[in-house]
This record gives sequence, C-alpha cells and structure tokens, in this order.
Amino acid sequence: MLKKEIENSNNAKKNLLEIEDKILLSVDKIHKTLKKKGKIFFCGNGGSAADAQHLTAELLIRLRPKVNRNPIPAISLCMDSSTLTACGNDYNFKDIFSRPLEALGDKNDILIAISTSGNSKNIIEALKKAKQKKIFTIGFLGFNGGKAKKYCDINLIVKSNSVARIQEAHIFLGHFILEKVENLILKKK
Repeated sequence: MLKKEIENSNNAKKNLLEIEDKILLSVDKIHKTLKKKGKIFFCGNGGSAADAQHLTAELLIRLRPKVNRNPIPAISLCMDSSTLTACGNDYNFKDIFSRPLEALGDKNDILIAISTSGNSKNIIEALKKAKQKKIFTIGFLGFNGGKAKKYCDINLIVKSNSVARIQEAHIFLGHFILEKVENLILKKK
C-alpha cells in the first residue's frame, strides 16, 4: 500500500517532464517580471492556499538556508483573513482573489493560480481579472486543467487523478521554479 502511493507520487512528478518546456518558460517569465520590478501573486484554496502562502514566504524571506539574497516581491492573495471574509460577506466568495488583485496588481506582474481541479470560481475570477489588467498568468493545475486552463498564459497541469498527488507535485514544481529563478537572479549580481 505505501509502496504504491510512493510510486503514484513519483509518477505525478515524472509526468512533469512532458511539460518541461512550459516549466522553463515559466522560470523565464518570472525572472523577466522581477527584472522589470514586477510582483508575483499567488492564490489557491485549501491546501493550495497553504502552497500559495508557502511559496510566497520562500520569495519574501528565503528559499534555501545558505542562500542570502534580497527579498523578492511576492503576495499571497490568501493571507489576509479580514480581507477574505469581508469580500466573501460583502460581495461574493468568488471575488476574494480578484478584488485584491484589481487593487494591487498591474501589467508588470504575474499571477500564479494553484488549483487541483482548475474549476474553482474564485480562481477563474482572479485569472479573468488578471487578463483584464494584462497580468501574465501561470496555472498550477491538475486532472485535465479544468475551466481555468483557458484563462492561463501557461498551464502546468499535473497528470494525476489524486488531489494529494497533484498537491505534492505542485509544491515540488513551485520549489523547482523558484530555485531556478533565484539562481538567475544571483547570477546577475
């Protein structure tokens, strides 16, 4: 039983090799955004919200213990419980990410939307708002990408039918991409 789940987890990550060109394009886009003084926004629900906060912290604070660098501008749209609950109460839960993105985002930024299903209404609304504001979008998605895939500039779809395996691959993918971006930033110094 354990061996099978380890194999499933490894297979979800191995399948990322099929989209290596998109992953490397994501690294390049994020690096170019940061060079232009843009910000990286993250959003997700549940476990994906935790991943969004985790990856934001990696950029704001430090990704690797022995690599000291300047903080990188990143914002998790899931961190502020007062804003999230006010928006959900006063407007609609589907607007909890799009409303702050409308206020804080601009065309030099990137939105990384994390969704295992790709069908969360608040993720789709954030991606639509990003399009309106000409913010580049990257989707960390699962299953077949859901409805969100048509709103992303780059779709990084984890091929798996298990939410847990998709989430494991998403955090691996996030760490991989951010390490490569960090390496590019440090090379320029």
